[in-house]
Amino acid sequence: MEFKDAEEGKTTAVLQENGEENNEIERSKVGIMRALVEREDPSAKEVDDFMIRRFLRARDLDIEKASTLFLKYLSWKQSFVPNGYISPSEITNQFEDNKVCMQGLDKKGRPIVVAFGGRHNPSKGSLEDFKRFVVFTLDKICAKMAWGQEKFVAIGDLQGWGYTNSDIRGYLASLSILQDCYPERLGKLFIVHSPYIFMTAWKAIYPFIDSITKKKIVFVEKKKLKSKLLEDIDESQLPDIYGGKLPLVPIQDC
Repeated sequence: MEFKDAEEGKTTAVLQENGEENNEIERSKVGIMRALVEREDPSAKEVDDFMIRRFLRARDLDIEKASTLFLKYLSWKQSFVPNGYISPSEITNQFEDNKVCMQGLDKKGRPIVVAFGGRHNPSKGSLEDFKRFVVFTLDKICAKMAWGQEKFVAIGDLQGWGYTNSDIRGYLASLSILQDCYPERLGKLFIVHSPYIFMTAWKAIYPFIDSITKKKIVFVEKKKLKSKLLEDIDESQLPDIYGGKLPLVPIQDC
């Protein structure tokens, strides 16, 4: 099964995560969707079939829904990321507390990113600053993916989280960007060190999480933290703050 890869400029045999070839139905729908979106927005010709496929999968292979979402994404990108990337100079205030770090790969070869909720201060910068930081972070993660890898694993560490760190608008904006602009990129999200008071914020966010994303979220008990993470991540690749071997690196330094 061959997919068009615009970035590499060649066709590449594509395998699903389980190692089996993509089925003909999915391949056919990718082709149909590409024709539809390119007719509506010629800039769609610049993206590869992997991206088309991610949007399709995010909408259960419904071509109409996936096309609508994809065209909305293209419009968003042209207005929010007109240069094609977010420059670090635009969001220096978001780097001060090293609230997002990255290091290592899980057993499936997916990059591991750690976000520290207790280091986030919503008073530093505007909502637009934070949204740009989210896009910068997701682009950094995607750039670290090995060829053929499409997903990442995240650890949401809420150690020390309190009401001063709560940022419902920021959380919802992040969720929207992840689900609508980077669909099928999140492989799994571990939420660790979650304080009881966080559940107030969680109840506000939960209704906006789509059903596919909800299945990828795991709350981990403190007493089972290392053992649970080791189910998906080898000790050699586990961040040292969780008993592993690798020191974390701030996202801006990756």
